[in-house]
Amino acid sequence: MTVLITGAAGFIGFHLARRLLSEGLRVVGIDDHNAYYDPALKTAREAQLTPFPGYLALRGGIEVPGLLTRALARHRPRVVVHLAAQAGVRHSIEAPAAYASTNLSGTFQLLEAARAHPPTHLLLASSSAVYGGNATMPYRETDRTDQPLSFYAATKKATEGMAHSYAALYGLPITMLRFFTVYGPWGRPDMAPFLFTQALMQDRPIPLFNYGRMRRDFTYVDDLVDAIRALMDVVPRHPALPVAGDSLSPVAPWRVVNIGNGMPVALTDFIDALQDASGRRARLQMLPMQPGDVAATWADTALLKQLTGVRPHTPVADGVRRYVDWFCGYYDTRHADVAQALAVSHHQGAA
Repeated sequence: MTVLITGAAGFIGFHLARRLLSEGLRVVGIDDHNAYYDPALKTAREAQLTPFPGYLALRGGIEVPGLLTRALARHRPRVVVHLAAQAGVRHSIEAPAAYASTNLSGTFQLLEAARAHPPTHLLLASSSAVYGGNATMPYRETDRTDQPLSFYAATKKATEGMAHSYAALYGLPITMLRFFTVYGPWGRPDMAPFLFTQALMQDRPIPLFNYGRMRRDFTYVDDLVDAIRALMDVVPRHPALPVAGDSLSPVAPWRVVNIGNGMPVALTDFIDALQDASGRRARLQMLPMQPGDVAATWADTALLKQLTGVRPHTPVADGVRRYVDWFCGYYDTRHADVAQALAVSHHQGAA
């Protein structure tokens, strides 16, 4: 079958595309290779995909009117996985217009394309950031999510609402995927794992906000891809018999599912794992909490297990070791000036 992935040259999109191609599926990948972070990383990811005969790369922004409608009309994907977005909690404070364009207008273009050329299943990326000021943990899909603490979170919550309306109006089967702090090889340079590793390799202090009192439900990217792949085959139906703990809408074929490791880790423990994997010692810079951030995230993954039998399981120590191995290989830290090799954003992501 054909799967269309938006954001296919991005971190998660690349890993998902590679997994599907390795299974023999046909993948149409759309990405605009924007310069939010070093486009060379996106080009390098895409270079890993183009040797597969079943891969077709399309270049363009999802917010461009008609681009997605033409792609769906021509390639008729059975499944669409929408991963393209303007990411980053703190960057949304500095450049909110980019989030309105890509996350809101771009998602609208996708929903219109799916209305005109309906796939069997449409899966859209959301974020643990939508839980915002919710103090009840672990986060469950049925919890309230009407207190976003950043504009990024607000756009992701809006995406969920937009998708629900199209599911209700047009019968589009839609699954919303709430991701929890995904990390691993080929990861984004604006996220904490990259910035921590970069600082460690350059012998610079690692900034820790909220004076280090932060916990994240770190989710290894291979576990995330396993979950997405399994959920592709779990198509929401309406009407359906109610199941305890399910987030299936009572009025539409729409469901939201957490994808997280289900085990929050202190950032100081994550840094300890980086030290063990790299053989280097970290220097820490304790800083106050930044606007839009949350002190902790923790996913309840019972629904994911119930629907698919999948439960993310990679220990942080193993995931970090694989990440550091990739980082050192990709940036050739043993033979090159790391300061010159790393072209990254200065925004520390926390979503």
